[in-house]
Amino acid sequence: MNPDNKFFIDIECRQNNHVGELICGDVFLSRRIKEEGRTVVVLSDGMGSGVKANVLATLTASMAINFTEEHREVQKIAEIIMNTLPVCSVRKMSYSTFTIIDIEDDGTTTIVEYDNPSCSVMRGNQIFDPGWEEIEMESDSNKGKKLHTCKFKALKEDRIFFWTDGIAQSGMGSKALPFGWGREEMENYVQKIVKYTPFASSGKLAQKVVNIACLHDGDKPKDDSSCGVIYFREPRKLLLVSGPPFEDKNDFDFSLKVSRFKGKRIIAGGTTAEIIARELALRFDAGMDSEDPDLPPVSYVEGMTLVTEGILTLGKVSKLLEHYHKDTRLGNGPADQIIKLLLESDKIHVLNGTRINVAHQDPNLPIELEIRRTVIKRIVKLLEEKFLKEVDVEYM
Repeated sequence: MNPDNKFFIDIECRQNNHVGELICGDVFLSRRIKEEGRTVVVLSDGMGSGVKANVLATLTASMAINFTEEHREVQKIAEIIMNTLPVCSVRKMSYSTFTIIDIEDDGTTTIVEYDNPSCSVMRGNQIFDPGWEEIEMESDSNKGKKLHTCKFKALKEDRIFFWTDGIAQSGMGSKALPFGWGREEMENYVQKIVKYTPFASSGKLAQKVVNIACLHDGDKPKDDSSCGVIYFREPRKLLLVSGPPFEDKNDFDFSLKVSRFKGKRIIAGGTTAEIIARELALRFDAGMDSEDPDLPPVSYVEGMTLVTEGILTLGKVSKLLEHYHKDTRLGNGPADQIIKLLLESDKIHVLNGTRINVAHQDPNLPIELEIRRTVIKRIVKLLEEKFLKEVDVEYM
């Protein structure tokens, strides 16, 4: 998160496969380089569709993200990628496009494109020109090929839309769009949706673009279609509290931290919830009906967003996050509700009490009942690495 402008970088990509294909020929990768305060995003489109296209795109995206992380020169990255790709036995050529977006925490953003439709940068609800430059490749094997690049300082409420040609060429050959959707109409559309839903998340905006492209092709995409969105926005904050403080005398200070937090608040742990309700004189009601047969029901503490049981629920949260993917459908159970809140948030503060719960030492309890700190660490790692959330942990 940017310490000056205090924005969070919300990054999402949505995709549709070519009709009849089980795997997407476009590949999206993102990586947070915490030590350097950088985030690198890559979208690659392999030639054709299906497995062969996916292999080309995966190879391209992997090299692009690794070399960008190492601060290699733009032309050098492109040369290595183009010279490494396997040659297609049918077309006698290797081909994969790419878009690389390198973002520093202060908003400094560098974009490099090769043969993908050009990104659209928005400032508020207007298209912004970041000052594009063209770089021509000079080596004998790639002479004449061109890269497009720009560098600019992003501000809060800026957005970057990036896409593959399955979006730009959607509807091609139809009466309505004989030459495809095209960049101008794509930009008109994204301006319109940002104007009417100014605070929509990157995921929702990307999904809208992909849905419209699919509609242009009569719900049967003629190419793999990907749209990614990067949104520099006000961070959505969440507090996850689990476990009482190590010493009883800190119960009030612990509860006060929860009370003063500005954002949504989850308490995972019955004893923790009782302590906070007692110390702050809040109404507390134990839940009766559970949406998940494996977990105790959700409870209620006045002013809290969600109150659940502790270690069992967090254990299930960890497993669900580990196996979460774009087609995952969450239910209404306690663990599902926690995940929905976590994924809707950007900056997550975990307040982890370290008092030993005697119940967790019972040898008759299942082996999966790990100590709270281990489960919390796994959840934090998943949120940071898989979902690019900003997470900090406080022990008390």
